[in-house]
Amino acid sequence: MKVSKKLNVSAGLAIFFCFYFKTTKNAITAVELTFELPDNAKECFYQEIKKNQSANLEFQVVTGGQYDVDVTLESPKKEILYRQIKTQFDSHSFTAEHSGVYVACFSNEFSTFSHKLVYVDFQVGDERALPGIDDHATALTQMESSAKEIHENLNSILDYQTHHRLREAQGRKFAEDLNERTLWWSLAETVVMIMIAIAQVCILRNFFNEKKPSQMNYGRL
Repeated sequence: MKVSKKLNVSAGLAIFFCFYFKTTKNAITAVELTFELPDNAKECFYQEIKKNQSANLEFQVVTGGQYDVDVTLESPKKEILYRQIKTQFDSHSFTAEHSGVYVACFSNEFSTFSHKLVYVDFQVGDERALPGIDDHATALTQMESSAKEIHENLNSILDYQTHHRLREAQGRKFAEDLNERTLWWSLAETVVMIMIAIAQVCILRNFFNEKKPSQMNYGRL
């Protein structure tokens, strides 16, 4: 997989950066990462997929703006296989009809000032069979069935952990932004109150500094 530009990953906000390949036959090839998408920018990922090979693209906007991006998935023949406009999260599974390089693009060009942090999980191929279980010629024993069920449950746990990490990061970023806005609002209110207090003191001093008519006449004599 190639990336159209050099990715700037925010160390403070990135959930994780997991980047691995498995080239063994019938093994799954997966890329899982979190990257920063600047305003007015577009990032594309290029993945070579063979014909009749299954693939799944999953994404979620973790932080930034209204938590939305434009997403397109294009085949080697320039056909649009998937398109979403201003979407926060989604997943798309497909089977490649042609061998070649498929392009997944994430666009933030509609935003003029909001940076986005986007999570991407692009999986290609089927998971490699468990040794001695999935290719079993006879009925599975109770232990083998339990091992297969445990394996499937572990995969589900990994997915749940990923989604919970994303939600935690999203909630933390929202809380930090809210705290920052509250701080600046409190400072602005404090400045306004101080200015009002100074204005009131000046007005009261002007009232007491005004001379009475009798004092003005006495001064003339």
